Amino acid sequence: MLISLIITTYNRPDALLIVLQSVQTQSQLPYEVIIADDGSSELTRKIITDFSLKSNLKIIHSFQQDKGFRAAKSRNRAISMASGEYIILIDGDMVLHYDFIFDHSKKAQSGYFVQGTRVLLSKNRTKQVIKHKNFFFHFLSRGLSNRKNAIYSNFLSLIFTSYKNFLHGIKTCNVSFYKKDCIAVNGFNNEFEGWGKEDSEFFQRLMNNGINRKTLRFNAIQYHLWHPESSRGAILRNELLLKNTIDNNLDWCKDGINKFL
Repeated sequence: MLISLIITTYNRPDALLIVLQSVQTQSQLPYEVIIADDGSSELTRKIITDFSLKSNLKIIHSFQQDKGFRAAKSRNRAISMASGEYIILIDGDMVLHYDFIFDHSKKAQSGYFVQGTRVLLSKNRTKQVIKHKNFFFHFLSRGLSNRKNAIYSNFLSLIFTSYKNFLHGIKTCNVSFYKKDCIAVNGFNNEFEGWGKEDSEFFQRLMNNGINRKTLRFNAIQYHLWHPESSRGAILRNELLLKNTIDNNLDWCKDGINKFL
């Protein structure tokens, strides 16, 4: 199975470099890495170019102009470019456990998308990680919040992985799905602009279309580098778009990935 790893980013090249280095050390490499760039400055492009020259990874830079937070459209652009049949989405500030790709690959299942969890790093620990390029963590590492998410165990994962459909905890920073399932609901809704709910709305349409949620625990671990919260200025508008999808049981959006296919 060909896997396309898609990394969303916006003007955080120091974090992106750490994430790319964690991808390079994976026990199972993805077929390709696509950077979904929501309009970053030239420094991000340079980081990607320099890393590509030194890496054996196939790296594609998907770029759109900076017109504010447009993660939905940025992800659609990147997914449309993907050659892999299976998509893993992460953010450009998520450092990966070395079995992250392998875990998503082995947990892939027809009729499901896989939602993972994350470990939060403190502000001080994040500064140290970026300064020293030391991105190897474990359960007892300093500077971790929600530490239990750092426990890696195939046995515990087997016991605690759940198969229930709900929106709470939906995050595109650690999720995977078949590309065909994404296209069947027309991908993310490009109407979402500004932070919030574009991920929930997409996965609600997937569930409305018969693709169920598998919530993975104690596998596919990632570590979230600290950053200030994004502006919540668009949240009310975006919540109304989500409510419309829920109330009308929608499994398709008019303005989606078909714009790029």
